[in-house]
Amino acid sequence: MEQGLAVNMLPPVVSIVAKSGTGKTTLLEKLIAELKLRGYRVGVVKHNAHQFEIDHQGKDSWRLTQAGADTMLIASAEKIAMVKQSGAGGEPALEEIVANYCGDVDILLTEGFKRSTMPKIEVHRQACGDSLFCRGENHDPALVAVASDSPLELDVPVFDLDDAVALCDLIVETFRLP
Repeated sequence: MEQGLAVNMLPPVVSIVAKSGTGKTTLLEKLIAELKLRGYRVGVVKHNAHQFEIDHQGKDSWRLTQAGADTMLIASAEKIAMVKQSGAGGEPALEEIVANYCGDVDILLTEGFKRSTMPKIEVHRQACGDSLFCRGENHDPALVAVASDSPLELDVPVFDLDDAVALCDLIVETFRLP
């Protein structure tokens, strides 16, 4: 398995990748719950290829961002949210996001980022087609496993789509989580 620097990142990062509608979010929910049961601090970064807004027009936070704030945080006793302008450089690399915002977790799971060099678990659902992103036309060396609803013959482990326990075992072992 060719993983290089990505496995040594702190925190370690695993990207859940698949075609839209395959079940990435559902699998992530199960992985998060299982990792939390094991006592890990879990971070998640969701990739969005489109523009999005988390602020609501007219609210103070939105008004402050519209006024030109490069970074705007909302803080309460329960949570902190940040709106940070990406700037003219465009979308930041996943490595930059990890380094700047995710140092307080034991493991970072991402949804998407299929083009990153980070280790990946691909979700496969037979109803969504036979081809895989990481083992189709392009052979992605960062693929560590596949979660599938049907048996597959691959050069990486294939897990049942609903077996979050076994997938978490793989993540803990691969990244030597404490």
